[in-house]
Amino acid sequence: MPNAYFTPATFRFLRALAKNNNREWFQAHKVDYERDVRDPFLALITDLQAPLAKISPHYRADPRKNGGSLFRIYRDTRYSNDKQPYKPWQGARFFHERRNEVHAPSFYVHIQPGECFAGGGMWHPESDALKRIRAFLADNPEAWKRATRSKTFRDHFEFWGESLVRPPRGFDPDHELIDDLKRKDFACGENFDEKLACSAELLPWLVETYKRVAPMIDYLCASQELDF
Repeated sequence: MPNAYFTPATFRFLRALAKNNNREWFQAHKVDYERDVRDPFLALITDLQAPLAKISPHYRADPRKNGGSLFRIYRDTRYSNDKQPYKPWQGARFFHERRNEVHAPSFYVHIQPGECFAGGGMWHPESDALKRIRAFLADNPEAWKRATRSKTFRDHFEFWGESLVRPPRGFDPDHELIDDLKRKDFACGENFDEKLACSAELLPWLVETYKRVAPMIDYLCASQELDF
C-alpha cells in the first residue's frame, strides 16, 4: 500500500517559515523542518525511484540530503534583491543521467501552501538548448502535437513560463507551431491540493502525472540528442 508522506505539520511549518524568514527562527525550528518537510520528501523521492525507472531508465530520483533531487531550502541571495534566506517551499526534480553534460528536461514536484504542483519540462533553457528545441519543433511538428495536443494532456496540464512577443528570428511566422516556437520556457504541470499532498494517493498520482508528461519529456530529450 502507498504511504502518506506529508502531514498538516508540513504546511504549518512552511506557512510559519514564510512569516518568519530569518536565520534565528529557522535554527530554532530546524528539527521541525527536518522531521516534517525534509525527511518525508526524501522518503517520497526514494519511493519514486522504481516507478520512475519504469517510465525512463535514464532518469534518476536521488534521495541524498545534499546534491540529489531535493532542492536546498536555503536561497542564494548573492545576486538577488530579495535577501530572505529561505525558500517558503520545498521541491524536487528528477533529472536525466546526463544532466551534468547537457541541459536536459526534468520531472518536478513542488510543495507549498496554496501552490502545490507537479509536471516537467525545461525551465529557462540556455540559449543553445532553446535554439535546438525550436529547430526541432520546426522540423518535427507532428510528434510535438501528439505529445502535447492529446485530450489527456490538455485535460491535465497547462504550460508555464514566458513567450516572445514576435516570432523568433529565422522562423516562419506562419508556421503551424508558431505559438510554441515563441516559448522561452517548455514546462507544464498540474496543481494539486494539500489534501492530496497529505494522503497516501500522492505517490500514485505523481506516477500517473509523470506518465502523462513523459511524451513531452521524451520529445525535449530528442531535441537535445538525449536518450529517453
